[in-house]
Amino acid sequence: MTSLWRICFSAAVALLTLSVAAAAAEVGGSVELVSPYAGNVHRHKDDSGVVVWLEPLDGAPVLPADGAHARMIQKNKTFTPHVLAVTVGTIVDFPNYDPIFHNAFSNYNGQIFDIGLYPPGTTRSIAFRREGVVRVFCNIHPSMSAVIVVLKTPYFAVTQKDGAFRIAGVPLGGYRMHLFHERATDRAMEACARTISVSGDVQTPRMSVSESGYLELPHKNKYGKDYPPEADSGSYVGTKP
Repeated sequence: MTSLWRICFSAAVALLTLSVAAAAAEVGGSVELVSPYAGNVHRHKDDSGVVVWLEPLDGAPVLPADGAHARMIQKNKTFTPHVLAVTVGTIVDFPNYDPIFHNAFSNYNGQIFDIGLYPPGTTRSIAFRREGVVRVFCNIHPSMSAVIVVLKTPYFAVTQKDGAFRIAGVPLGGYRMHLFHERATDRAMEACARTISVSGDVQTPRMSVSESGYLELPHKNKYGKDYPPEADSGSYVGTKP
């Protein structure tokens, strides 16, 4: 009797697992960047780095990602990945793989943080508990920059070089699709938002994001001051106010 109960229970669990899997779908599509400034997109037709995410129309609660980890490494005086999307509650590690000191910080919208000056071969971490766009810089090297997009939904993806994206495991239902690109204006991004219905796998029409109107301004160090002329030379000391 016990063995029969175990068999029936195992079968029920398997059926439940299949049912849950069947109730989820994949949302895919592609994004094209248009009117680019003179940069990698123009030279190499690179449509990567666009964050696409889905918000349930029914306002269904989403479990927080407390304890989840992601990484943004620092190597060759570059943050990698340049664009990182995470859910609220994720801890992002900033390992330093360079032979010099780094000091990642953000004093823009999103979450303000400063992980301080730390040496090669070590790492620092920050928990991102607020939804928003976090623009990341290094207090020593002005050429270093990155973007962390913190979302309240786990249904997101970042486009590849060809602009393609895939969001797997999306429960059936209605969603509002949004996107973010660091060189697009709020108006351009809002124009791309759309409502979709997920009753099975969905391939959305190609979206075009205009970069017209984008103006890149030099950023300040964490003290709100200009970087010294010798910045980015590989100095081991921090930039002071």
